[in-house]
Amino acid sequence: MPIATPEIYAEMLDRAKAGGFAYPAINVTSSQTLNAALRGFAEAESDGIVQISTGGAEFLSGTTVKDMVAGATALAEYARVVAANYPVTVALHTDHCPKDKLDGYMRPLIDVSLERVSKGLDPLFQSHMWDGSAVPLDENLEIARELLEKCARARIVMEMEIGVVGGEEDGVVGEMNEKLYTTVGDALDTAEAVGLGERGRYLLAATFGNVHGVYKPGHVKLRPSVLKDIQDAVGAKYGKEKPFDLVFHGGSGSALEEIHEAISYGVVKMNVDTDTQYAFTRPIADHMFRNYDGVLKVDGDVGNKKAYDPRSYGKASETGMAARVVEACESLKSAGTKRSA
Repeated sequence: MPIATPEIYAEMLDRAKAGGFAYPAINVTSSQTLNAALRGFAEAESDGIVQISTGGAEFLSGTTVKDMVAGATALAEYARVVAANYPVTVALHTDHCPKDKLDGYMRPLIDVSLERVSKGLDPLFQSHMWDGSAVPLDENLEIARELLEKCARARIVMEMEIGVVGGEEDGVVGEMNEKLYTTVGDALDTAEAVGLGERGRYLLAATFGNVHGVYKPGHVKLRPSVLKDIQDAVGAKYGKEKPFDLVFHGGSGSALEEIHEAISYGVVKMNVDTDTQYAFTRPIADHMFRNYDGVLKVDGDVGNKKAYDPRSYGKASETGMAARVVEACESLKSAGTKRSA
């Protein structure tokens, strides 16, 4: 199947919300991790979302080139070719884009899609995330209005964040304080500023104690009830049940009951990165330890070409990451819900 069209992506999000499940959004940084994500979705019989951060896009362009737009474009075009061989539907998304990277990442990518749409093609990506969590809410919403209007013209869903996700991702550090919990007032201001879909569809990353990275149990204090309070308050004002399509960031190490509670309040997308990074790397470490005298030319020996051929450990890393994607689909209840052809 091809990458999701704008219409199919909208249908996917609607179906998740109505069906009480969420899509894993798997961060990828290479063709290998992309294939692992696609394989995992196929094995779980789940549609899904593949996403790339600013750092991931920069890495994909070449470590000496560091061109985020080139890396993201290359990933999207490659995905269009290889995803057609998997029996699932996948949407392409760009992850966290802070204010200082808008002109070098999100805005030019939207421009690419605007040009594509003007020629009768689908947008390059199905959704983009504006991360305004580091700026005051009024500035966050002002920029969101501008970006949403442009995304709507490009037939793209926008994702935005209100509140702060703690921890660190791609060098962006979120402080651990009360800003980790989005308020009802924040949500009401958001609905007033950007609407509830009539000005363009968007996903809302509202925070409820989320922290990027992985921590020991008990370190992260999630309060999923924050999401219910937001949905209830905005829904009561506008006469709409669960008005927001919500996103769960920083979920590594979360208890399954917390994940399911969040889904019940309207979460349709959950970002998965730290856990799949480890699942990809762990088999490589195992291979290197078990075959140290083959991957290294020890004491002037010649080593073992089969051991240091990147395909040998690449296959194992793909298998490991794919298994973790299957686990994510099962946890988010999307396993077995793929669209029929």
